[in-house]
Amino acid sequence: MTSLGACSEVGRLRTVMLHRPGPELARLTPRNNDSLLFDGIPWVGRAQEEHDAFADALRAHDVEVLYLVDLLTETLENPDAREEIIDSTTTTLHLGEGLRAYLASAMADLAPADLATVVTAGLRNDEVKHRSIVTSLLRPDDFLVDPLPNLLFTRDSSVWLPPGGGAGPGAADVQRVAVTSLAMPARMRETQLTNLVYEHHPRFAGVERLHGPHLEHLEGGDVLLLAPGVIAVGVGERTTPAGFERFARQVLAAGLAETVLAVPIAQERATMHLDTIVTMVDVDTVVIYPNVADHLRAFSVTSDGDELVVSPERSFFAAAAEAMGIDTLHQIDTGLDPVTAEREQWDDGNNTLAIGPRLTVAYERNEQTNARLEEHGIEVVAIRGSELGSGRGGPRCMSCPIVRD
Repeated sequence: MTSLGACSEVGRLRTVMLHRPGPELARLTPRNNDSLLFDGIPWVGRAQEEHDAFADALRAHDVEVLYLVDLLTETLENPDAREEIIDSTTTTLHLGEGLRAYLASAMADLAPADLATVVTAGLRNDEVKHRSIVTSLLRPDDFLVDPLPNLLFTRDSSVWLPPGGGAGPGAADVQRVAVTSLAMPARMRETQLTNLVYEHHPRFAGVERLHGPHLEHLEGGDVLLLAPGVIAVGVGERTTPAGFERFARQVLAAGLAETVLAVPIAQERATMHLDTIVTMVDVDTVVIYPNVADHLRAFSVTSDGDELVVSPERSFFAAAAEAMGIDTLHQIDTGLDPVTAEREQWDDGNNTLAIGPRLTVAYERNEQTNARLEEHGIEVVAIRGSELGSGRGGPRCMSCPIVRD
């Protein structure tokens, strides 16, 4: 059987996990879209059409597409998984004891598909029959279970790591995934669902899980697998310095990396993750937001026994090339004027998903960035994203590679 995992950003993509937009997007309103991290109210039907075209483009290149909700539904056939997700979903201080007990009992009676819908799409106060002092004091349209519209961005809640690592019998067969810890309150429950799937779904039996929702904040959009043995992690709005340190210790100790680069990025919405400003399109080439290219820095972190060894801060490109064992990490300079560059970066022009070396998926609206990619010999599979992009995420954000060559 093919080993689960990935050791680079550009190895041929074989299996990916997506989340097709569902009823959770219909929960967005002008009153709650900011707190739910969307910049607009997406047209749900069109977003689904765009996402279906994205999935079809991957399948056309022989990529197996798995859907998160399908995996979750299958997982919820397991009684232990059902009990675990019901408990974690209802253990919240805003419900109160009586309502919590009612919801737990009602959710226990649901079929797996219906339970999966509740924990992803949410539940409003006016959608339950139970009446108590808590439900009476809450507004009819207040959520008892919050919707998870950002499930669309499956990249963030887990990172598949290289198979193998370590020493001893069977070490080469070990498969590992890092379940992350999301920083924003609107997204914290996403990793509970991902962790549940990896723990209980038979497809992932025996997979070792690193990190976890209970630890310091680390998000998958900040993690770039630059080359075998080399991982870069953005530290900014979503991944904290402590989250970086914990993750670096884990992957270095497990022999999954020899060098981990800490890359400081601005703590701003436009640069929420490292992959919003730079992604790989070939084994030695990146596309990068030109307004930050000259200023991107990194600390190289290695291990000496149990101690982390931190090198002085230097250019990201110099640090990355040295760790990767290459002369130069080439940059595709989009050649855009500052205003156009800022517009296309905001529209996820730098957030590409490599299907393989020199073959990448990008939003079609970033015409000038895509033209520069093609001028450099990168084949671009252009997809629509006018509605998908309202949550500030591109093709890389919307995909979690599970198997890469």
